[in-house]
Amino acid sequence: MKAAASLPRGALLMLVLFLVVLVSAIGVAYVAHWNRQLLNELYSELSTRDKAQAEWGRLILEQSTWTAHSRIETLAREQLGMHVPQPADVRLVAP
Repeated sequence: MKAAASLPRGALLMLVLFLVVLVSAIGVAYVAHWNRQLLNELYSELSTRDKAQAEWGRLILEQSTWTAHSRIETLAREQLGMHVPQPADVRLVAP
């Protein structure tokens, strides 16, 4: 109790205010660092998303190439020996 009485008037208040400002400054630095980490993670995820979308586009293009009617018709003709029937060879079946 004697130590508190020997401090100048308002010194305890200044000490408390100093500690509050110090803790606040450390908190601001921590939050700024955390924000930068999250922003870097966001940019990394956006880059991954963009790469996946580009790959998806390439796969869709490749699928449309493999399933093109002219390609399928050519493969059926060359590899399976199939051909388009003549109109006389087509028979309609009634339901």
